[in-house]
Amino acid sequence: MSGGYERPAVAGSGVIACGLAACATAASRVHLLARSDASAWRAEEQAQAAAAKVPDGEPSRIRVTTNVDDLIDCDLVVEAIIEDLEIKTEVLAELGTACTEADLATTTSSLGVSELGERSGHAERVFGLHVFNPVPRMELVELCLPERLRAGAGERARAWCEQLGKTVVGVPDQAGFVVNRLLFPYLFDAVRLLEETGMRPEDVDSCMTMGTGHPMGPLKLLDFVGLDVAVAIGEGLHRDSGADAHEPPEALRRLVGKGKLGRKSGAGFYEYG
Repeated sequence: MSGGYERPAVAGSGVIACGLAACATAASRVHLLARSDASAWRAEEQAQAAAAKVPDGEPSRIRVTTNVDDLIDCDLVVEAIIEDLEIKTEVLAELGTACTEADLATTTSSLGVSELGERSGHAERVFGLHVFNPVPRMELVELCLPERLRAGAGERARAWCEQLGKTVVGVPDQAGFVVNRLLFPYLFDAVRLLEETGMRPEDVDSCMTMGTGHPMGPLKLLDFVGLDVAVAIGEGLHRDSGADAHEPPEALRRLVGKGKLGRKSGAGFYEYG
């Protein structure tokens, strides 16, 4: 297994899970584990469409299932579900019990990898594999290898990511790793600035895209990430660091409370038709 993984699987049916499964088809077949028939159907459609656009990707290599027993022979299972400590712990525990030989990865962006491993009962097998949305286009993988991780898992993980054409950077086991630890104070400051000044979201975003060369303004980026996801990430960061900069702004919480979650709901800081 030193050259990577030959029988990977992804547990989840959202955009990150489907994007990662699509990328994995460039190297091998991949299982995609969904919770229900309805989510499996949607995930299959989304993952296959994404795989068709991945260099060397092959949509027919994706096998979607709702039965965890279909993953028993996998050598890697990546958990890519909602950013919730209890739910992730439960899923990792289930995957570890079903797939007794597999390395286990989590795509968490704000939770402690060691804590997830300890709580799941599989600390020696769990590592962090933080990919970015949209997964087929984004090159970076933040790879977090806890101290208790078994020998060889880190090398297998790094080799597999490189097979998928990703650039791997090793990061410390702290909430948010590097990217989100630095990014979310900036995003949250943009929300606070918007509320304090009464500026239009498009004007705040234009300042940052044209003034700093960012490809997307902070408010549009929050809509893209999902405002509920951003709140969850901020809560995880704040729980770990205690820094005011990591506390989700109340204006962001109010939008989430109104069901305005960004692009996926049709409205956030912007309206989407």
